[in-house]
Amino acid sequence: ATMQGATSKKITMARFDNKIEDYVNKIDDYLESVLPQKTIPPTDLHKAMHYAVMNGGKRMRPLLVYATGETLGIDSDYLTPPAAAIELLHCFSLVHDDLPSMDDDDLRRGKPSVHVAFSESAAILAADALQALAFHVLATAPVYHDHDDIRIKLITLIAEAAGTTGMTGGQALDLASESQLLDQAQLEHMYRLKTGKLLRACVLSVVYCNHSNNSEQQHALERFIDVMGIAFQIKDDVLDIEGATETLGKPTGSDANKTKATYPGLFGLEQSKQRINTLLEESFALLENFDNRADGLRYLSKMIVKRDM
Repeated sequence: ATMQGATSKKITMARFDNKIEDYVNKIDDYLESVLPQKTIPPTDLHKAMHYAVMNGGKRMRPLLVYATGETLGIDSDYLTPPAAAIELLHCFSLVHDDLPSMDDDDLRRGKPSVHVAFSESAAILAADALQALAFHVLATAPVYHDHDDIRIKLITLIAEAAGTTGMTGGQALDLASESQLLDQAQLEHMYRLKTGKLLRACVLSVVYCNHSNNSEQQHALERFIDVMGIAFQIKDDVLDIEGATETLGKPTGSDANKTKATYPGLFGLEQSKQRINTLLEESFALLENFDNRADGLRYLSKMIVKRDM
């Protein structure tokens, strides 16, 4: 029986793998449809927005939304608006991250950063507009036509994930921590805000769309994504040291050059890698009570820790 189980697990994991391209196409088509057309004035602003979003990103966050949807049996059409809103916020944060006053990176995914391809002012405005667009998508998505309760929950969740108790607060802590020695708890708190809160919103947005709300399932999924959020950020730190610029698509060693607080800086590379593997095992343990419907989340967990970019 165990062997059969193992075989079927392999098949379903491959199945999510096979669905990734469809899911990415689905979110890309939707993003393309909600972005303002490049030919409409102000054309430079609209071109910069497209450049920031339609740049071959991995769409890890929308994939997390869809994989959680499979776990809880929610139709993916219902989940595309929050997946798109989260991706727009992610893209907005990357544009701001790369600015000279922030991380000062000239490359993003192997191409010139938005402020290099356009101008610094165009990059700032494009990011501002992407943030506004994320909430416009949630406020107007036709799938929630009769579900204003869900719409409000999603807007609240995603706004909190982006604000001072989430991504923006995490960015502020990150900038403030340059040349400072943080302990593990402070570092992981920063990670939870900077990266973890938006990832958490990927999972919770699906939970909020699930009418048969099961608090035990929600708790397990929240703990799962918390663990994976920390793994994700530690992996980022490791890649910043080890990854080649060609693979990463941005200059490596930029964290160390700015003496930023990072996990490898605190514990060294080997211990950081061990911690990532421990967190992966923890995340799998938290998904144990879900059957093979959670194989998409298992697959993405592996993808997060094994990625090379």
